[in-house]
Amino acid sequence: MSTTDLNQEPDWPAVRELEPVLGHEFSSISLLETALRHASYAHETDAGESNERLEFLGDSILGLVVAHTLYAAHPDWSEGDLSLASQHLVEQRSLASLALELGIAPYLRLGRTERQSAGKTKPSILADAVEAILGAVYLDGGLAPVERLLHRVFESELSRDAFPLQRDSKTRFQEWVMAETGAFPVYECVGNSEVDGDDNRFTIQVLVGDERWGEGTARSKRRAQQIAATVALERADREATD
Repeated sequence: MSTTDLNQEPDWPAVRELEPVLGHEFSSISLLETALRHASYAHETDAGESNERLEFLGDSILGLVVAHTLYAAHPDWSEGDLSLASQHLVEQRSLASLALELGIAPYLRLGRTERQSAGKTKPSILADAVEAILGAVYLDGGLAPVERLLHRVFESELSRDAFPLQRDSKTRFQEWVMAETGAFPVYECVGNSEVDGDDNRFTIQVLVGDERWGEGTARSKRRAQQIAATVALERADREATD
């Protein structure tokens, strides 16, 4: 697309086309139009307010529906299991993927600068639009159509048959150490080649009190910490079975 084309007002598709995808027919279609209006477009035109306020509302509605559904579906899950599953569903990456799955991108009203920088592919813009749409659906039809939509698009994740997500090694080892000692494990960098791009640049050890429980080496400190925690967890498992 040429710069001239990008500077021209696009031919936006009719937002009513999204209603079957969302499973909700709007009484006030202006709500859906607002949900699709990015701040960059609202600032350049007199078309109306941006989707930021609806995004704020939709974020809370999303959290409520996901939390309540997970709580009701999994009475045997711990608070940690529920929190991890909820965070996985409401994070930006998950919502951006959902936006692409539902085909929301072509309906987004973006300002010229955002169109020139491929704004319709940006995870932040896509995720914000999903939250704004949920806010619009809620204001137009109440909680029930939001629940139906989320239960449909997150069917496998919210079902009673879903399994708890595995926490990363560092989190799991911290929880184990806290339960055993009431303290936090400590990670120390004991090696640094100072060579950019070195796959073995950082060596990290994890301590419980003064005792070394694991060590990891990797390109980044974060990855080395995860390896050290994995080693430490394996030791904890061995000692628990001895």
